[in-house]
Amino acid sequence: MKILIIKLSSIGDVVHTLPALGVLRRAFPEAKIDWLVEEAASTLLKDHPMVDELIVVRRRSWLKDIFRGFGGNWRIAQRLKASHYDMVIDFQGLFKSAIWVYLSKGKRRIGFAGGREMSSLPLNDKLPPYDKEMHAVDRYLKLARYAAGVEVEADAEGVEEDFPVHIAKEDEERVGRLLAESGIAEGDAFFVVSTHARWVTKLWSEANFAELIGKISRRYKIRPVIIGSKDEVDKARRIAEEAAGDVVDLAGRTNLRELMALLKRADFLITLDSGPMHMAAAVGTLVFAIFGPTAPWRTGPYGKDNVVLRREELECSPCFSRECRDIKCMELITPEEVLKHVEELMKSRGMKESCG
Repeated sequence: MKILIIKLSSIGDVVHTLPALGVLRRAFPEAKIDWLVEEAASTLLKDHPMVDELIVVRRRSWLKDIFRGFGGNWRIAQRLKASHYDMVIDFQGLFKSAIWVYLSKGKRRIGFAGGREMSSLPLNDKLPPYDKEMHAVDRYLKLARYAAGVEVEADAEGVEEDFPVHIAKEDEERVGRLLAESGIAEGDAFFVVSTHARWVTKLWSEANFAELIGKISRRYKIRPVIIGSKDEVDKARRIAEEAAGDVVDLAGRTNLRELMALLKRADFLITLDSGPMHMAAAVGTLVFAIFGPTAPWRTGPYGKDNVVLRREELECSPCFSRECRDIKCMELITPEEVLKHVEELMKSRGMKESCG
C-alpha cells in the first residue's frame, strides 16, 4: 500500500493534519506513507517516524517562479506518477493541491466534494461537503477515517487529541542551551509570548503585549520568553524593552522544531491566531489565544483547557477579513482581561504572587 498525503501549508494547517497522519499509520502500519509539503512548513515533518518520504515543493512556483521552479516541480510530478500511489488524500482542498492530486495519477484520489477553487475536480472518491463550522482537526480526521475505512461518525475516544509530534533530542538540547544562557534552568517556570500573525487584522498592539508581559513577570516568579521569526527581531526587542522586566528575547533564534521543543517545555503560551498557537496546543501546553476576525471554533487552539479571548458581542466578528478600518474586535481586548485568566491559572497551580 502506498499513500500520499497532500497538505502543503501553512504551519498551523500542517499541525492540524498530524492526528489524521496518526489515524492512517494505525490503520495501515505496513504502508508507505509519503507527505507532499511546501518548504515553509517542511521542517515540522523532517525525520518524522510516521512519514516514509517527505516531498518538498516550492511555494507557488508553477506560476510565480516558472523559470526557476517549473523544472523542479515537473520532476516531482513525474516522480509522484511513477510511485503509483494506491491512495492520494487532499487535505488542502485548494487549486494548488488539486494540481498535485491530478499529476499524481493516484488510484483513489480522496477529498471532500464542493471544495474551494474547483479542487474537487480531480477527485474520484469524494466525501459530502464538510460543515464549514467544524474544526479543521476534526475535518481532517473525518477524511482520514474515511480513507482508512473507519466508521466516520464513530469517533474513537481520545483520537481527536492525539498529535503525533516529532521533536528530536538535538532540538530539545539546543533549546535547553538557549534557555540556560538566559538564566532559565531545567524546571524553572517560564511562559512564551508570540506576537505575530500573518493578517494585520489579527494583530494586537505592541503596547498591550508589553503591559501584559510586565505585569505577569512582576507579579509572579515566572520568566517571559518572546519568540518570532527573523523578520520580527526588531518588534520583539521593542516589546521586551517596553515591558521593562527580565524578558528573554529568542526572536529569530529558533527553527520550527526547536520552537516546538520550547513550547512543550513552557508553562503556557500567550498568542494571537498563528502557527505557534497550534504548535503549543499540539504538544499539550496551555494556550491563551487572542482572537478577532477569525473563528476559534474552526481554527482555534485544539483542546479542552485552552482559553480563547474574543469579543463575542460584536456582530462583525468573525468577518475573516484581512483588511479593516476599525479593528475593534482586537482593540477592545485589554491586557487586564488576559491577565485575569493568567491569574486563575496561577492560583490553580499554587503559584503565589511575588513579594518583590
